[in-house]
Amino acid sequence: MVVQPVVEAERITLRPLRKSDEGLITFYAGDRRVAEMTTTVPHPLPPGATEAFIARAMADARDEHVWAMDGSADGQSEVLGIISLKELDRDQSEIGYWVAPAFWNAGYASEAVQALIRANPLGNKTYFASVFQENAPSARVLTRAGFEYLGDAEAYSVARGATVPTWTYLRKLD
Repeated sequence: MVVQPVVEAERITLRPLRKSDEGLITFYAGDRRVAEMTTTVPHPLPPGATEAFIARAMADARDEHVWAMDGSADGQSEVLGIISLKELDRDQSEIGYWVAPAFWNAGYASEAVQALIRANPLGNKTYFASVFQENAPSARVLTRAGFEYLGDAEAYSVARGATVPTWTYLRKLD
């Protein structure tokens, strides 16, 4: 099991999830605008989904490590969004994130992605990420963090009940 560290950034702290995050995560992830830009968040969010998500994130045996983007030290919400690393093989992970609409265009996603890569808590050599092609702001988050475009693909969105075109990105660490 990997001990999940707290990662400090300029305005936010990336910290492991806790049970008390359930209300804010449910509120934010329940927003159609958030759910439809993810592959795994259903819409509407069924009862118990957030509780199960937090339990999986807190489990000792997990292949995805999840952090809350906590802005409380800067006078913001305890949960501004979520960022995660899903372990792949050969020292690789896939990074995923979402930010609540109330905090869009404030640079929190960029700050979180860059801080997590700097901390490199899993000792990765390579990071992958993908975004839906209609989500250009999220693509800019990745390119600002040093990710390079790999190509087009597609992914199934549970909230949309459809396969959606994506852009795939790669970031190799030196």
